[in-house]
Amino acid sequence: MFTGIISDLGHVRAIKPGGDARYEFATGLDTQTLAVGASVCCSGVCLTVVDKDQGWFATTVSAETLARTTLGRWRAGTPVNFERALRAGDELGGHIVTGHVDGIVQLKSAREEGDSLRLVFAVAEELARFVTAKGSVALDGVALTVNEAGASEFGVNLIPHTRKITTLGALAPSDFVNLELDPLARYVARFLGKKE
Repeated sequence: MFTGIISDLGHVRAIKPGGDARYEFATGLDTQTLAVGASVCCSGVCLTVVDKDQGWFATTVSAETLARTTLGRWRAGTPVNFERALRAGDELGGHIVTGHVDGIVQLKSAREEGDSLRLVFAVAEELARFVTAKGSVALDGVALTVNEAGASEFGVNLIPHTRKITTLGALAPSDFVNLELDPLARYVARFLGKKE
């Protein structure tokens, strides 16, 4: 489990194809305290550390993950948001993020709004019904509040700090990001009997 508060902005160091792909990441995280078998949220995707050394760690990525997330589009050098797993007693500064991606969304527009950046994303109808104004989403692992939500799009605001320390500030229209819906929205929909 994660909070959506990014602790490091690293990048893909290498990708080695295979039955399952091996993704290696360059990071500023303290890899000495990062155990093999630990979970790291990598731009919204929960991955398991399988190897590590000073300044890098490696994960195994299945075909399912490649098909359902943006990881299949990543190359060496692609910037990646990192967050280590939440420990009991840690501050929950963002919102509950599982690292289980619900879908991929595409940036429609980006515009300056004061010192912030307003991003509007196109979203498939089957996911849009779980996105609500003042609700939460995680985009590439970043916990954000939804400003407005419609049948096929939603908007979020990035403050300067978030623009600087995450991949979201460098997005351009037509770029894709991983979307995780608020888990509570899914549970409420199931409780009310709406088809998922």
